[in-house]
Amino acid sequence: MGEVVNLNRVRKDRAKAEAKTAAAANRAAHGRSKADKTKAQKERTRAERLLDGSKLED
Repeated sequence: MGEVVNLNRVRKDRAKAEAKTAAAANRAAHGRSKADKTKAQKERTRAERLLDGSKLED
């Protein structure tokens, strides 16, 4: 006789495995390197300084 299998558990495990592979693909496609992140942060702070320096005081 065969082994008893909980179909709900199998379905959930399969969905979890598919989600894991999709997440890995998304990380590879949309991940940014540390250099890209620091470059964006520097540009953001430069823009903020430029904007703050251009403000007129009341």
